Amino acid sequence: MSTDQPASPEMPRAALVANNYRRALEGVHDGLAKCGRPLDSVRVIGVTKYVDSTLARHLVAAGCWQLGESRPQALWQKAADLADLVGIEWHMIGHLQRNKVSRTLPLIGWLHSLDSLRLAETLDAEALQQSRRLRVLLEVNVTSDSSKTGLAADQVEPLMERLIACQGLEVRGLMAMSTANADLTEARREFEAVRQLRDKLQVQFGQAVQLDELSMGMSDDYQAAIEAGATMIRLGSLLWSQLL
Repeated sequence: MSTDQPASPEMPRAALVANNYRRALEGVHDGLAKCGRPLDSVRVIGVTKYVDSTLARHLVAAGCWQLGESRPQALWQKAADLADLVGIEWHMIGHLQRNKVSRTLPLIGWLHSLDSLRLAETLDAEALQQSRRLRVLLEVNVTSDSSKTGLAADQVEPLMERLIACQGLEVRGLMAMSTANADLTEARREFEAVRQLRDKLQVQFGQAVQLDELSMGMSDDYQAAIEAGATMIRLGSLLWSQLL
């Protein structure tokens, strides 16, 4: 672990972002080391939902080239503002309405929130129109919170069967959130349920899909997600400490 002192409020904003990102990476690497996992086995997605394009630019300068947005319109704006930074990969992590697919698709490398056949069909048609394949994750709700979006566990298999025929989509795994305000034990249990579901689907569908990605964990519970096998974690508030 670094012995750097915590950032002071007087630090320039760019330095604060860099300091926050460095400390977040240290936490991720500590979690991976405790689990005996390789340090490069988790991808950190920097969530820019609550910040402007300037702060997002500072995050890229600090070394985070994987950025996540929850709202299509915000993604459009930030992608345009940061278009000079060649190499950013945008992740759409929030709900994507079908009428926003055509404008969003050219900008993103990943969609984490596929949760219906209708959306899948729209994405597939648009991806084929744009001569590409979109990497997607199925959003799963394994919590008891009915207000959360995502597929129930028993809805994933039937949708997966339909998605295999979609030539414009590359299904790569699952995305999930834990119960709001859950302790780490509960979060870990929920994340493990998602991993087990992914493992079951991989065995069932075999070589038809490569389900090697699990997008799980945010600033409050990413350590539990790492223990459960996450390959992507979505960090927001941890990166913007003292800036919001």
